[in-house]
Amino acid sequence: MNRKADLSLKIGKLYLDNPIMTGSGTFGFGREYEDFIDISKLGAVVVKGLTLEPRKGNKRPRIAETPSGMLNSIGLENPGVKHFIQEELPYLKKKGVKVIANIAGNTIEEYCKMAKILNKTECDAIEMNISCPNVKKGGVAFGTDKDIVYKITSEVRKCYDKTLIVKLSPNVTNIKEIAINAEKGGADSISLINTLLGMAIDINTRRPKLKNNVGGLSGPAIKPIALRMVWQVSQVVNIPIIGMGGITSLEDIIEFMLAGANAVAIGTGNFINPAITIELIEELESYLINNEINSINELVGKIRTY
Repeated sequence: MNRKADLSLKIGKLYLDNPIMTGSGTFGFGREYEDFIDISKLGAVVVKGLTLEPRKGNKRPRIAETPSGMLNSIGLENPGVKHFIQEELPYLKKKGVKVIANIAGNTIEEYCKMAKILNKTECDAIEMNISCPNVKKGGVAFGTDKDIVYKITSEVRKCYDKTLIVKLSPNVTNIKEIAINAEKGGADSISLINTLLGMAIDINTRRPKLKNNVGGLSGPAIKPIALRMVWQVSQVVNIPIIGMGGITSLEDIIEFMLAGANAVAIGTGNFINPAITIELIEELESYLINNEINSINELVGKIRTY
């Protein structure tokens, strides 16, 4: 008899067939990957960060490789939320995949406006990005102040009936108090971590490799920090956690779930292997079957700490 494992889970009002989604900013709007994978098999697609109006982003160069990760300072370049709703959302919904819109703004009012607009669409959930290190207004400036995190979450909550996810920055001294205030403000879930602020220098020109001088570090280098923060946050909140940060293998996923993540997002790994998400879904199901684990939920938070 062929055994099956239950990979499904619920985040707020959102039901997912499996816990693997894409990290915002690493998967575009899905079209870029349709020649490599069946997008409909993903747990969800988290689209590129959206702003109220179209945004050009930062000056180039905006990407630099490091020995164990990638630096970027894209600066939230995107076509704006209205373009997304008109041109990109219909394509993704036609594919039959759950869609999570990552939103960012310069002010709390901009976040609220986007939430109201998206509330009337077929978009399944919002990931509120208050953690981008590459913009001068909003972004991480909001996500590092626990009082602002509470205020912005509660204000957006009033404007949005569906699943509200708050994405946290690791560039803080106490991730737990930030997460607690997001939950108090009405978040249905917390996703973490966004990138860590980093720098790379060209020794010949003696200039930073990024025009913005600094950028967000992602990839395997940040995985231990992400794991630690997922574990710490899981101790103080009662809402689901979406873990991310350097996940490129089945072992990485299991580690994040044992630490307390209910779902995971693949970011930089998409650039290394465009089919990585689908391969990991298949590997995860095989792992559960081979270890006689009936449901993915049986792994969540089951770390045995000393």
